Amino acid sequence: MIVPCEIAVKSVIPAIRAVMAKELVRSYGLKQNEVAEILGISQSAVSRYAGQVRGRVIEINDMKEMRPLVSKMMNLVLNRTYQRAELLELFCQACAIIRMKSLMCEFCHKTDPKIKIEECGFLTTQRKRQGGSGHSQEAYSPADFKRTHK
Repeated sequence: MIVPCEIAVKSVIPAIRAVMAKELVRSYGLKQNEVAEILGISQSAVSRYAGQVRGRVIEINDMKEMRPLVSKMMNLVLNRTYQRAELLELFCQACAIIRMKSLMCEFCHKTDPKIKIEECGFLTTQRKRQGGSGHSQEAYSPADFKRTHK
């Protein structure tokens, strides 16, 4: 039995980490080892994300719905003063968007060929999760980061 969260672990989370790693290196000027520490992954994983060798199962770079969520995630990890539940809620919201767009269906079917994509409907009929922690985070731009982390 395959559940959507299993597929998300192999596709959605790496895609989000890849976008975050690339953005933190390019826009914020962080070194790969600094990004690794912030994201809680290895430096070699950051290198593979930055080189687009890893995290490409689902392409989220051009999804306008994902940009605000990934931006909030980056702000949280850069500020280093967040509640774990707050970050997890953002990951769940991102996953819900990807499910609603049926981007995981192909991977569910590949993992379990008995799943009939056209009959399943679970991922596309679930309502988007609403809410979050209720905490507001100010935007933390690359320029802000460079000023405060010299």
